[in-house]
Amino acid sequence: MDGPAPRHTQRVRVTASRRSASTARRLPVASALAEQTGVGELYLQGLLRAQLRLTAAVTAAVAAMLAGIPLLFALVPATRELHVGPLPLPWVVLGVLIYPAIVAMAAFFARRTEQTERRFAAFVTEAEKEER
Repeated sequence: MDGPAPRHTQRVRVTASRRSASTARRLPVASALAEQTGVGELYLQGLLRAQLRLTAAVTAAVAAMLAGIPLLFALVPATRELHVGPLPLPWVVLGVLIYPAIVAMAAFFARRTEQTERRFAAFVTEAEKEER
């Protein structure tokens, strides 16, 4: 800098705050969600991101199971020769055992999705309590 800071020679006396000045108004979380404000969008993006992660994980697990079983039978020829009673093992696995596994994955997905939504609803409720 070129020189000393300029000095203010006139003093201002402050006696009270301005009554006409507006205070920052915070919207409740539920209102922010309903009115689709920027904050509400952030909350919804967080919820959608959590649901997307869960969906991707379950989809990857089901895809690995569906692709892995035939791949196992193709790469390990001995598994094609095994029999469970009168039926070959590949028929039993692909025709019978795969369905309970898919139902279990669907139940897991539904339970975790509901848990995520309950946590989000609890967060919104807790945030509204703090604002009151």
